[in-house]
Amino acid sequence: MSTEDDHSRSHIYVWDQPLRIVHWSLAASIVVAWLSAIVFDSLHRQAGYVAIGLVAFRIIWGFVGSDSARLSRLTFLLPNAIRFLRRLMRGRTGGYVGLNPAGAVMLVASLGLTLISGVSGCMQITVRFFGVAWVQVLHTWSSYALLALVGVHILGVAVVSIMQRQNLVVAMFTGRKKRIHLKRT
Repeated sequence: MSTEDDHSRSHIYVWDQPLRIVHWSLAASIVVAWLSAIVFDSLHRQAGYVAIGLVAFRIIWGFVGSDSARLSRLTFLLPNAIRFLRRLMRGRTGGYVGLNPAGAVMLVASLGLTLISGVSGCMQITVRFFGVAWVQVLHTWSSYALLALVGVHILGVAVVSIMQRQNLVVAMFTGRKKRIHLKRT
């Protein structure tokens, strides 16, 4: 038996290519937007536009994309987030094919904050909202909150990767996760 056959039996295809491209592109656009803020206005603005477009695509893909990309899965996952986190604190991750319940909360929160930050950033450069304090505050604080969520996301991925003994970062590049009593959600 070849090692490729062994690999296909020990791993399961989870995330499709459009989902993975959006994930990493959105991460890159957020990093670029953050690093270019104040210093490179044009680049900052372009990264914001890209982020808004990627969020829009991700939402559309959540209705028409593959099974693991479907936003309808969130109806099961979101209500179970607190229970999942309690179990995680006791060292039990469960086995989820795609997002776990905490990941579902992260998805909703990060997409929402990206939109708030992006739209409020766009508002700031319009004649009507230029210099309006609440728009500037909304953009600043949603951007900081998004950055905090990115940190929590990275920490969560690291913790679950260690607990499940699998590299979820690599899985988000390849689309394949190691089989570990996975639940279809």
